[in-house]
Amino acid sequence: MLSTRRDFLKKFGAASAGLMLGGMGMSAQSYKRIIGSNDRVNVGIIGYSDRAKNSLIPGFLHHNKKLNFDIIGVSDIWNYRRELGQNNLASLLSHDIRAYRNNEELYRDKDIDAVIISTADFQHAMHTIEAAQSGKDAYVEKPFAETMDDNRRALAAVKQAGIIVQIGSQRRSGPNYHAANDYIRSGKFGDIVMCEMSWNVNQPDRWRRPELIDKCREEDVDWLRFLVNRPYEDFDPRKYLEYRLFWPYSSGIPGQWMAHQIDTVHWFTGLNYPRSVVANGGIYMWKDGRSNVDTLTAVMEYGPEEDLTSGFQVQYTSRFSNAAGGTKEIYYSNGGELNLDTNKVTSNGYLKEKNAAKMGMKENKLDEFTLATNQKAAAEANTGSDPLTSAHMLNWMECVRSRKQPNAPVEAGYNHSVACIMVNAAIRTREFTIFDPRRQEVLSGGKVFTY
Repeated sequence: MLSTRRDFLKKFGAASAGLMLGGMGMSAQSYKRIIGSNDRVNVGIIGYSDRAKNSLIPGFLHHNKKLNFDIIGVSDIWNYRRELGQNNLASLLSHDIRAYRNNEELYRDKDIDAVIISTADFQHAMHTIEAAQSGKDAYVEKPFAETMDDNRRALAAVKQAGIIVQIGSQRRSGPNYHAANDYIRSGKFGDIVMCEMSWNVNQPDRWRRPELIDKCREEDVDWLRFLVNRPYEDFDPRKYLEYRLFWPYSSGIPGQWMAHQIDTVHWFTGLNYPRSVVANGGIYMWKDGRSNVDTLTAVMEYGPEEDLTSGFQVQYTSRFSNAAGGTKEIYYSNGGELNLDTNKVTSNGYLKEKNAAKMGMKENKLDEFTLATNQKAAAEANTGSDPLTSAHMLNWMECVRSRKQPNAPVEAGYNHSVACIMVNAAIRTREFTIFDPRRQEVLSGGKVFTY
């Protein structure tokens, strides 16, 4: 058996290889990125953020030795976090770590094979484009994009380059979510008639970084690189460190929280975006200079474009001022509910016989059971304090080697971004918002939404 890509191309030639790979369901472009089974995959961290430090890197370290992956460098435009990441990673991995002042330096390092992108929300799409143009596979945190221009460009770059991209929607690697997807798609649940989602906290310090503000000086940060393609404004350490509170650096609640939850709707139903959105919200509690709302309610209509008489609503609520209700995702059918907080399917709210008979119908009552949550493969992956991220990282690492599509491919990121941009547009304009699939634009009040 030919063991390396070099041997393969030498034996058969590039043209023959293209034909053979086509029969295998793999493009020659993608095959070029296959790393030999005995070759180490060297990874660079782009953005030494709290998310990288506390979840992504620990998840990676649960599996890297088994799959022969390593982290060899970290890129960060703030010297404080760059040095912190370099030192912490060297301690964790017991070898020297290269520090890059920016992504250009990282991509000039020919030893880098793949990257983990955990930068500011609005930068994810542009940093994905850089990875694609450099031919590097990428694990990309969500939200994938905060504007449709960034969203379209990043999707096109990934598709053209043929790299493996895992979007950080880790629910797609959860066994309970896979069980829910299988159950809904089997038809046993019936048509979805409503979905309720919420994410409530009572945390005045959420997304705040006051302990770092005084440490962050303009001379230590590459502010222009931080802005990427956003309108220029003078250096502001709050916007650099607390970007989730400020538009256009983040949409806040939609991009941070709703992106996770709405992705399951797309996954379970095969519907890629809402037909329409109405939403409002405000800064009702935490008046600390932020521009993103601390309370939000959105109603999204989903259904086939060709049949506006069918479909269902997703009601999404979030508040920072009271934690009652916590986080929930409940799918309803005429026969009961699927609750991804309790991981149970129940007959709650089912159509009872006495009511059904009045309409010449039969009773509709779901059989009750608990969603599977303990598959062997998931148990092996789910180690550490963030089991879903650990499992998701493992899936990405396996797909970098196999060249198969991961659990959350780039299209999943594109689609959740459409929904989040629609909600953000509806909040900011207070207008009825739709998506134009022909133009690939979000229209709010009939106008294209940008900043």
